[in-house]
Amino acid sequence: MSQPNEWPDGVPGPGGTRILLSVPPAEKGAFFPPETRAALDSIGRVTEWEPQVLQPVKAFGEALQGVHVLITGWGFPRLDEARLALAPDLRLVMHSASSIRGLVSDDFWASGLPVAQAGAAMAPAVAELSLAFTLSLLRRTHRFDHALRVGQDWESARRVERAREIRGARIGVVGASRTGRQYIDMCRALGADVQVFDPYVGAGDPLAALTCGLPELLAGSDVVAVHAPDTSETRGMIGAAEIAALKDGALVVNTARPALIDMDALYEAAAQGRIDVALDVYDSEPLPVDDRWRALPNVLLTPHIAGATADSRRRAGWIVVDEIRRFLAGQSLQHAVTREALGRMG
Repeated sequence: MSQPNEWPDGVPGPGGTRILLSVPPAEKGAFFPPETRAALDSIGRVTEWEPQVLQPVKAFGEALQGVHVLITGWGFPRLDEARLALAPDLRLVMHSASSIRGLVSDDFWASGLPVAQAGAAMAPAVAELSLAFTLSLLRRTHRFDHALRVGQDWESARRVERAREIRGARIGVVGASRTGRQYIDMCRALGADVQVFDPYVGAGDPLAALTCGLPELLAGSDVVAVHAPDTSETRGMIGAAEIAALKDGALVVNTARPALIDMDALYEAAAQGRIDVALDVYDSEPLPVDDRWRALPNVLLTPHIAGATADSRRRAGWIVVDEIRRFLAGQSLQHAVTREALGRMG
């Protein structure tokens, strides 16, 4: 790649930075409300292109000419050799969302370009919904709501297994991810007895004393909350045998990824009434209107919105701005992703 002439280290100087902002129109205002957008504009000259418009290679090449910093979002084209060749001045890719798996390629890693992402902004929001799910399942809120809405009489609606409080409940967390750690902190603050399964938690980790094996966690937990990333190691880690090992009356919360769980086996256990489930993610999205999950009164569903709060979007926008500032100042990125790290990320 050719080097810009503004600074000897190849990073354009103040005012000379050209930034291409490419996030879905529906999300742009959430990520970059007026204050955040003003901060971004103060860094350099910002142009905007919708991700969908940049799918054709020709349009991509025209838009990326002279661009030093690329801000991407959902739906942005994969950065392969052909596209990178059309962006000779590119110095930084800043992903406004979380996973960059669909964005980067072998060619990208070979280019040596730095990439960072704002996924940390979503962790509090996802953890909070996971906690809301946990409290709702423990208190049987979903069952009471369903019973009253479908016309059950008062006494019949009240006739479910007595609710539990989170204090003293045994909660098993699969995955000590950013989200998992925040969820753990929330649950422990409310008095829950938490155990964690994550083979990457080392001896010096604050969570080390809470770790246990997956079989032990599944068999002993009142609530199992899934917070692991979708990787080759984790895919299908909770299969039919693991679901069968859950104790009767167990509660399962998944705000992570459906690929981690055998969703057919999970459905069968829920349909039999043996467990209750809360889901934010599904094998098929959007969830069909006639999907089998919708009919179960002991299942709580949301449409993959755990991380999509107004607050998380604003946090992500500021992460984008701050990372670009650090890069232009020659400082280390706080949210950089390496190829090695991506292998353990969702």
